[in-house]
Amino acid sequence: MKELTQDQRKHFIKLSHDLHPVVRIGNKGLTPAVDNEIEIALNAHELIKIKMIGQDREQRSAVLKSIGEAHSAHLIQEIGMIGLFYRKSEQ
Repeated sequence: MKELTQDQRKHFIKLSHDLHPVVRIGNKGLTPAVDNEIEIALNAHELIKIKMIGQDREQRSAVLKSIGEAHSAHLIQEIGMIGLFYRKSEQ
């Protein structure tokens, strides 16, 4: 996976301001069903926000990084309970 430039990251952050989280991860954590929804959302939108509830900062950060690796997606930004991900569409 090719690294994004700082300008690309800034561009995606600017585009994300009006986005709402399309996937929410609750107290049960990252289940196979949630993992599947993330894959569907990335295929449909390329740029998505994921909201995590019920975990401390270190756990959220670790889960968000693992999502990026598992889905070959770039973790663009992590603010509070929200992670911003980008993956170029294969189409």
